[in-house]
Amino acid sequence: MSSEQGSTTLPSAVDAGLGPTGRPVTEFPEPRVLESHGPARVIAMVNQKGGVGKTTSTINLGAALAEAGRKVLLVDFDPQGALSAGLGTNPHELDVTVYNMLMDRKVTIHDAIQHTAIENIDLLPANIDLSAAEVQLVNEVAREQVLDRALRKVSDDYDVILIDCQPSLGLLTVNALTAAHGVIIPLICEFFALRAVALLVETIEKVQDRLNPRLQIDGVLATMYDARTLHSREVIARLVEAFGDKVFETVIKRTIKFADATVAAEPITSYAANHSGADAYRRLAKELISRGGAP
Repeated sequence: MSSEQGSTTLPSAVDAGLGPTGRPVTEFPEPRVLESHGPARVIAMVNQKGGVGKTTSTINLGAALAEAGRKVLLVDFDPQGALSAGLGTNPHELDVTVYNMLMDRKVTIHDAIQHTAIENIDLLPANIDLSAAEVQLVNEVAREQVLDRALRKVSDDYDVILIDCQPSLGLLTVNALTAAHGVIIPLICEFFALRAVALLVETIEKVQDRLNPRLQIDGVLATMYDARTLHSREVIARLVEAFGDKVFETVIKRTIKFADATVAAEPITSYAANHSGADAYRRLAKELISRGGAP
């Protein structure tokens, strides 16, 4: 696609009344107040490509949902432990993690869950030990359903469970998809990121067909968007062309504040509460709730 074509056919930030996805900007309603909690809706944050904002989006969407009065469990399902570290936990000092819960029948999910400093958010942490689970689970009966069985035991305690998956389509990710009701696909606004999505969708469809018929794609989340570049706008246009209304209207723009918040081990909603990045995740939480993706 040439620059001349793109400049005349793609939505831009200056299009009156249109958001980055080319649709009219919607004012999503404030989330209703919940009178009780549970059962939780489980959402897997999945993309086999790394560096697309999965962990950042899991932490900040979780924090925005918690601000809206939802009880949230964040599940670190990546051996790198970035989600755990991003919430102030040192993954290397953990005695009990999601790995122990998966592999040791004497360890319950309640043993592994930690409370965090953020109101309404609990954490199921992970560290490098989890990398061994992929091999060890191969010999387990119903190996794809181990995480699902564990999460069912705490489902009534939470409104939303967000699973931060590793950048892979291996057995751990299949476990997350089997446990989930919905999938959010964070996708960086670059063309190389688009190429991997077809394989991911194929995997999701296989899990739907063989393991988890209730699974659905809640939405595709465009991250690291830069409205000043034609490239970002072209990628958004391709996404809308491929996924239509499944693309979230909310777009996460590129900003150094996300990295700063990660260093501070806080969500951006508390680290820089008035920043546009915090507002974007609050808007995403409202959009997810209004779509029925969260209670």
